[in-house]
Amino acid sequence: MANNAGTLEIRQLNKQYEVEGAPLQVLRDINLRIEPGEFVSIVGTSGCGKSTLLRLIVGLEQDYQGEVLLDGRRVVGTSLDRGIVFQEHRLFPWLTVQDNIALGLLNSDLTEGQKRQAVREHIALVGLKGFESAWPHQLSGGMAQRVAIARALVNRPEILLLDEPFGALDAITRAHLQQELQRIWQAEGITTILVTHDVEEAVFLGDKVVVMEPRPGRVRRIVPVPLAHPRERASSEFARVKQEVLAQFGAREEALLAEPA
Repeated sequence: MANNAGTLEIRQLNKQYEVEGAPLQVLRDINLRIEPGEFVSIVGTSGCGKSTLLRLIVGLEQDYQGEVLLDGRRVVGTSLDRGIVFQEHRLFPWLTVQDNIALGLLNSDLTEGQKRQAVREHIALVGLKGFESAWPHQLSGGMAQRVAIARALVNRPEILLLDEPFGALDAITRAHLQQELQRIWQAEGITTILVTHDVEEAVFLGDKVVVMEPRPGRVRRIVPVPLAHPRERASSEFARVKQEVLAQFGAREEALLAEPA
């Protein structure tokens, strides 16, 4: 397991935007502690502030009340110690697979040789050996997302943030990549936060599932997932935890959770 996995602590976090001259509260009183190497899924319907929370953790926004601490230090701006993967892979079409991954090392102190080695290792880690020189347009959606995950991990960040990473993929590819992500997480031992609409995905991957409710976004409940990996979706224990998470939502919210937006 990686020894650089980070501890994330969120204390009394509040966030608001100005909309047509009036304050709109997006997050209210968020308190959350994530241990080194833990995998936490955050689930909720649109408008509950899941992606805003991720933006604050990654350092894309500074204007908030409360504290976001990584290893006891306040998060200020973006940093190589926090890698992020979005729903769209955001690969550069004019760069090959290996060059897109190497972008994750742009500001790193590694030598050129060490960078090439790190890129090679991460291509192997995400199962893309043989595709080093492929262009993004030659890749399927699932393969492109693997490249994005490798790029986020290549610098060995303390924490990996995933914002609906499989939301645009078909169900079979999504299920396969969930298994791959679980394998990668175990191999890297990295602290991971996944934001998703998909309750089954949240339970399949997470050590615990943070259920958020909307307007303003706040933590409704934290559901532990006491199941060993690899998890069997058809098992009664899996169904029980999934039902426990779904029970936090009303019928209308459940319908919104069924498919990613």
